[in-house]
Amino acid sequence: MTPKIERFLAERRADTPCLVVDLDVVAESYARVRETVPDAAVSYAVKANPAREVLELLIALGSGFDAASMFEIETCLSLGASPDRIIYGNTIKKQGDIEAAYARGIRLFAFDSEAELEKLAVAAPGAGVYCRILTSGDGADWPLSRKFGCELDMAANLMLRARDLGLDAVGISFHVGSQQTDAGQWDVAIGRVAEVFKTVAERGLNLRMINMGGGFPVRYRKDVPDLETVAQTIADAIKRHFGDETPELIIEPGRSITAEAGVIQTEVVLISSKDYANGIRWVYLDVGKFGGLAETMDEAIQYPIATPHDGKAEGPVAIAGPTCDGADILYEDAGYKLPLGLKVGDKVLLLKAGAYTTTYASVGFNGFPPLKAFYI
Repeated sequence: MTPKIERFLAERRADTPCLVVDLDVVAESYARVRETVPDAAVSYAVKANPAREVLELLIALGSGFDAASMFEIETCLSLGASPDRIIYGNTIKKQGDIEAAYARGIRLFAFDSEAELEKLAVAAPGAGVYCRILTSGDGADWPLSRKFGCELDMAANLMLRARDLGLDAVGISFHVGSQQTDAGQWDVAIGRVAEVFKTVAERGLNLRMINMGGGFPVRYRKDVPDLETVAQTIADAIKRHFGDETPELIIEPGRSITAEAGVIQTEVVLISSKDYANGIRWVYLDVGKFGGLAETMDEAIQYPIATPHDGKAEGPVAIAGPTCDGADILYEDAGYKLPLGLKVGDKVLLLKAGAYTTTYASVGFNGFPPLKAFYI
């Protein structure tokens, strides 16, 4: 927790739960990405945290933007982002939204199927397009499954089809999975991209761009590869697979830009036990899965927790949210321990919570309002 956030919480005494984001940390994280991966254009993944304050800051710093919907595109444009700095990166788009984005000046679109490609040819004539390939998701704490991407032979055929439809067949994209903990997965993915480049080149199409997506990990409770390690892995893979003919590179960091900037303050609502034998305390907070902590599903993202009693004797706990839903359990098997002196009414902090929290909060499940957020 930064001194700015600590001061804010002490002086403001905001109702919980609330997210507080230090914008200086957002700026520092963006600068670190730019410095560490200098050969790649940065398109911030808006879905990670689309707050006006975050977007305005990144616009001023010169970032591009990866938008998942027309709503995100309109938000970026309304805050002053130029259309040439916005990518429509979702492979699942209504044709009307493609038309709207094209009319607003967006000229780079993702796809991974023939049906999507045909929509693009009609709704965005002449636009730049890139095909997303499948990745395994191995090593990712929040894998993206087989919902997105296609196999290499299909990607090659689709890029040739894009050319024949009059679109600008720009390149290939991949995403190694969010919170990727195995740097080697970027090497694997870049090698697969190189195969597509070679296949289509043999058929007269020279691709020029690789969109490497996001996945850059944040250290929550366990060690992960640092950004420098991932950047070096990427640089080595590009050199090995492409030699001196380096394609244009795009990265779409989201979590690595905003996660470490944010802290959720929450209140302990109840501490109970289920039996006399096992000694597990159940700690119920006033924020849960439906209040912005959806990434605790399967205990995937494990936020560090700070309490007023840290440093004193601890015991094992299960941690849950406040709603009347049995799925609203944050951690039961992840081995969390909290101080034995923790009591009802204590304020605790979920650290590194600036990404994928406010945007996952429900509108009013059980009547609880969406997660409040402050940007300082």
